[in-house]
Amino acid sequence: MIQRWSPAEVGAPVGQYSHLAAAPAGARLLYVSGQVGTLPDGAFAGTDAETQTHQIYENIGALLESAGTSPRHLLKLFTMVAGQEHLAGCRAGRVEAFERWFPEGDWPAHSLIVVSALASPEILVEVEAVAVVPA
Repeated sequence: MIQRWSPAEVGAPVGQYSHLAAAPAGARLLYVSGQVGTLPDGAFAGTDAETQTHQIYENIGALLESAGTSPRHLLKLFTMVAGQEHLAGCRAGRVEAFERWFPEGDWPAHSLIVVSALASPEILVEVEAVAVVPA
């Protein structure tokens, strides 16, 4: 069983994340490379951060399922956003996914940084993930 919590010894999270997430002993971890907002055919889902972020979470969900796990087994996410002007759209896309995936508010650990650019100008958001694969 994954444990997620935010101890009272530090300030409460300022968003949809837990300060700590722990995998059960002996768990198999799955590392998901940075995902961008592309469709299965390689085309970008859209030119805005919200659409790209929505597609990123769809892609992460599909990858997790292909490995025998699901979003509820996510331990950690790491989000990179190309410029503060795309932050609101990124957050909107993430909120939509998190409301579906974590309706009880038991969110994974999550870090987010704003960078000047990602690998190509079309990429506005990129998300990496770590999940547990149940035995």
